[in-house]
Amino acid sequence: MNKNCKVLIPMMMDIHFDLIEGVLKNEGYDVEVLKTDHKGIIEEGLKSVHNDMCYPALLVIGQFIDALKSGKYDTNNVALLLTQTGGGCRASNYIHLLRRALEINNFHQVKVWSLNFEGLDKKNEFSLSFSGYFNLFYSILYGDLLMSIYHQSVAYEKNSGDSKKTLTYWKDKLISEIGKKIFKKLKDNYKKIIESFSAIPKNSDRKKIRVGIVGEIYMKYSPLGNNHLTDYLEKEGAEAVNTGLLDFLLFNLYDTIFDRKIYGRVGIKYFFIKYLVKYIEKKQKEMIEVMKQYKSFIAPSPFSHVLKMTKGYLGHGVKMGEGWLLTAEMLEFIQMGIKNIVCAQPFGCLPNHIIAKGMIRKIKDNHPEANIVAVDYDPGASSVNQENRIRLMLENARMMANQG
Repeated sequence: MNKNCKVLIPMMMDIHFDLIEGVLKNEGYDVEVLKTDHKGIIEEGLKSVHNDMCYPALLVIGQFIDALKSGKYDTNNVALLLTQTGGGCRASNYIHLLRRALEINNFHQVKVWSLNFEGLDKKNEFSLSFSGYFNLFYSILYGDLLMSIYHQSVAYEKNSGDSKKTLTYWKDKLISEIGKKIFKKLKDNYKKIIESFSAIPKNSDRKKIRVGIVGEIYMKYSPLGNNHLTDYLEKEGAEAVNTGLLDFLLFNLYDTIFDRKIYGRVGIKYFFIKYLVKYIEKKQKEMIEVMKQYKSFIAPSPFSHVLKMTKGYLGHGVKMGEGWLLTAEMLEFIQMGIKNIVCAQPFGCLPNHIIAKGMIRKIKDNHPEANIVAVDYDPGASSVNQENRIRLMLENARMMANQG
């Protein structure tokens, strides 16, 4: 990998990706996470990608092409970085669609790098040092913590902007500590972060409607993809609740473990993944245990608990798209008392339409109190219609709260 060229990354999660950008810069890469957000991105995506492809592909590729056409970057010295999960979802083919889009727009010289753990594109794989992978993992842990407590804090803050200022402070502080010993002192930093958010004056006398967000990973997290869903929910007076990125990482790693149970596949990779999963789950539980020490915030459930939620619904062999995790997250929210759920998905995302919409009826049969709305996102979808569906869900939630 040529560390002298500019590396562009599409935005998905602002908190996590700011930290990840810091990790990659610490590795010596000149990295920039693209934060552009305008209609031109969709138009570029539609010009460069077949409109039958899923919406995240249009947005990610459109954001890249829009950046290259902006004139801000030397196209002879720039690389585009994409992740590949290696699953059955079309997302693993985005990288090939991106290369085709570059040809269509006469950017043949632009390099495309892949970040994956499946050996999908060995000639163009993005690599980090051993410590770099650890820092990447730590940044996801910190990102999950910050995302969870920030949204719990911003919903109740007395002085608008206090939570945002605290979030910015901690993001900048953690980024400045990457590569230093203090960055690895996870528990100490967790406590300091939680205490600083706990100190923010809050209106704790009134409880807001909590709304869980599930769905296809890009649509679930990306403001560009879901029309700033989290901001909209908070503007409407609700508290938005999202699950951590670490859960999705563990979901993908568990594929290898379940493949052995179902198909009998055994190899060196299986034993490595099994050890890695134990380590990641241990670190996640450490973070959750620290959160539980503070009554001001509600801690998420460990992934080991989420795993058990699909019993009686579907098996762990259902892994296309977000697979069994999507159903597990909805059931986990309901168990936590979060009965109001938005399922954000790209129109035409077959795995998630089957697993999400296909399971909502069964979930509602077993949990009549569940207030779930599926919202489709695509280039032709009206944001007004999307917001109306969400607003109707919120009205139902308020009615149920008043009756209860």
